[in-house]
Amino acid sequence: MKDSKVVLITGAAKRIGASIARTFHANGYRVLIHANNSKDEAIELCFELNKERVSSANALFADFNCHEETLKIATDALNYFGRIDVLINNASMFYPSSLAQAKTTDWDKLFNSNVRAAFFLSQSLAKELSERSGCIINIVDTHADKPLKDHAVYCMAKSALKSMTKSLSLELAPRVRVNGISPGAILWPTEIEEEVHDKGQQKKSAILDSIPLKRLGDPQDISNLAYFFAEEGDYITGQVVKVDGGRSLV
Repeated sequence: MKDSKVVLITGAAKRIGASIARTFHANGYRVLIHANNSKDEAIELCFELNKERVSSANALFADFNCHEETLKIATDALNYFGRIDVLINNASMFYPSSLAQAKTTDWDKLFNSNVRAAFFLSQSLAKELSERSGCIINIVDTHADKPLKDHAVYCMAKSALKSMTKSLSLELAPRVRVNGISPGAILWPTEIEEEVHDKGQQKKSAILDSIPLKRLGDPQDISNLAYFFAEEGDYITGQVVKVDGGRSLV
């Protein structure tokens, strides 16, 4: 237990991030769960994991719009268990950001959460990851390549994260591998779930019709690939893999 590997996952209190945390934990990792607004969910997840294995999980809180808080997370994470083997940059904000309506505050929020925090956490932990022959996994988005209408700033931020993945894979080789995962339709967006029944159902049907496999993915699909990158993908770096049921092909 004392020598088991440690993973830091940003935005890990719920949805895909929580699934990744559970998968790594089930395979013997100690997990550090970052959250910002979802503090209660992060604490509950830590409680769940620590019931399974004592002192194996901890929650860290930071607003990635504050650069100082971002840097503090890196320090606190390293100090808590004394090591970091895997960094998973999963934290993200997602909301419409069209050319006509986007403000500088939208630019800052979307780039800070999706790119800036990932970059500076990688910078802060690069030495530790190098010493551990560790890896960085960035959760990108298929919309980095195929933009979503009226979400220009978000798509630009995810494109930057994809580019960062490739750039850092060169900078940090040969000691640190850097890869990305681009989820497609894995969970229904909150705005679709909140729409009135008929309208929301129409949007869901349209999305499913556009996916060759004709179904949503599951958070476990992302978690399994992340764990593969960490534990089995020793000769893989600089890759961003789409997990989208083939949707990006049509």
